[in-house]
Amino acid sequence: MPPAAPSADPVALAERRSGWRTIRRVAPYLWPEGQGWVKRRVVWALVALFAAKIVSVATPFFFKAAVDSLGGAAEGPGWFVALGAIGLTVAYGVARLMSVGFQQWRDVIFTRVGQRALRRLALETFEHIHRLSLRYHITRRTGGLSRVIERGVKGVDFLLRFLLFSIGPLVLELLMIGVVLWVVFDIWYLVVVAVTIWLYTWFTFKVTEWRVKIRKVMNDQDTDANQKAIDSLLNYETVKYFDAERREAARYDRAMEKYEAAAVKTNNSLAFLNFGQALIITAGLVAVMVMAAVGVQQGRLTVGDFVMVNAYMIQITLPLNFLGTVYREIRQALVDMGEMFDLLEQPQEVRDAPGAPPLRVTAGEVAFDDVRFGYDPERPILKGVSLTVPPGRKVAIVGPSGAGKSTIGRLLFRFYDVTGGAIRIDGQDLRAVTQQSIHASIGVVPQDTVLFNDTIYYNIAYGRPDATREEVEAAARAAKIHDFIVGLPEGYQAMVGERGLKLSGGEKQRVGIARTLLKNPPILLLDEATSALDSQTEQDIQESLREMGEGRTVIVIAHRLSTVADADEIVVLEDGRIVERGRHEVLLARGGRYAAMWARQSAEDDRAAAE
Repeated sequence: MPPAAPSADPVALAERRSGWRTIRRVAPYLWPEGQGWVKRRVVWALVALFAAKIVSVATPFFFKAAVDSLGGAAEGPGWFVALGAIGLTVAYGVARLMSVGFQQWRDVIFTRVGQRALRRLALETFEHIHRLSLRYHITRRTGGLSRVIERGVKGVDFLLRFLLFSIGPLVLELLMIGVVLWVVFDIWYLVVVAVTIWLYTWFTFKVTEWRVKIRKVMNDQDTDANQKAIDSLLNYETVKYFDAERREAARYDRAMEKYEAAAVKTNNSLAFLNFGQALIITAGLVAVMVMAAVGVQQGRLTVGDFVMVNAYMIQITLPLNFLGTVYREIRQALVDMGEMFDLLEQPQEVRDAPGAPPLRVTAGEVAFDDVRFGYDPERPILKGVSLTVPPGRKVAIVGPSGAGKSTIGRLLFRFYDVTGGAIRIDGQDLRAVTQQSIHASIGVVPQDTVLFNDTIYYNIAYGRPDATREEVEAAARAAKIHDFIVGLPEGYQAMVGERGLKLSGGEKQRVGIARTLLKNPPILLLDEATSALDSQTEQDIQESLREMGEGRTVIVIAHRLSTVADADEIVVLEDGRIVERGRHEVLLARGGRYAAMWARQSAEDDRAAAE
């Protein structure tokens, strides 16, 4: 069955949209169990944060005292007055420096916590994607997926940092400033400030919620455009074959046109938000400054008080402006990370049974017992296949396209679980053992070997990373590619290009054979390993494959019958069922499906040779 989508329950959907699910998933990274050093860093970061806020709120008092001292109206404690205008100015500068210093100390302490969380979540996402079934990876969009992961992981450090160091501390700073204005001046200053903050916050949150929806559309269009670009570049040769550069460019431009429209809306809405915020905060600033000016004119306040009120209002303005940015970014981070957590909640279709032991291959017998399977329940592919491959023997599976040949290979490697019957290796049901041990016991040479964009040495050594150089070269010799490699200017350090495109089909296949030889598996699956090659290259590779199969249990999935004539048994698969089986000579003598397929391919080969 296809993997279930994340819950469509209305409560769960509402929770996802609100961001509480994301916050709950991220919060444990701030206070992880058994990670004392993380907790200590968080505590010390909070200490630095509170120290910075206290110094920040106290700083305007030095500014006020310096102004009053210059005007001859100094007041306050004796040591305060004794500092004089210059001393108070220096003290003001020291206080500002201390505030910045405590903030930077906080960042230094917390950086490791944030980066650790980013790394762990990125690793968790990467591992989960690899655990998802082949069905998911067949339907995924690589470009879109990479964008979701990139944006989500980047949001981790931001969200952790600003959840801890922005919202709570901002509220604390505003409360402290409000109390100072109330105590030093009167309640009306606090009322004006409180109303300003409330209006600012309400306006910011409302407009930001509207902007988040626009930003979501922009993100979707960005993901779509990126996916189209990557898809086109991955299929560079196909684009060239069909003279489709303009078509691809037009397709990409259409996606970017939608992104452009969404980006314009996003920018315009930001301008509206910024102007509205400026209007509200300026109105509050002017109101408080007018009240202070009246107090100075009436002799109730000093010029230093007027300056201090201005300093506090500016001090309020900065974090309030920051609040708009932080809230906007937090909401965006929640959207981005929500997409990533949706990905993390994609269920694994194929799971190890609880306490499953590793597969133990003692002989290498592979048995298919009444195997039934369909990618879609409404369209079965295999309809009761029973087949036993004795240890150390070679069995070929042939048949027309769509008969289910490759599906057998995917089920053997446990990319999917059978829906009926069982597959056993040495009597052990594959569903009862670990997937890792299955993958370690089976070597696969596919029709099209895909290589990593790295060196030839890396790609061969991928079969067994702990192999010595001598073992890697021995595998290359066995695959008959060593001489070709040493003839290259860079030798084994030659780069193969993305997906191995710098090598020919035969060279790629030989690298794939060397990689599998180095893995040294007891069971070998050859999935149409030579069907995409020319006849001469195919014959050369077939010799390598025959040598490779010696002493191993080999299952060959083949389209070209001449490559399996030496098999111990040939199984003819048609419409998901075995319709014939036996050795090559027996099947030809029988004059059935296999004999007809052989005659047709022989005629085609003769015609091709004559031409």
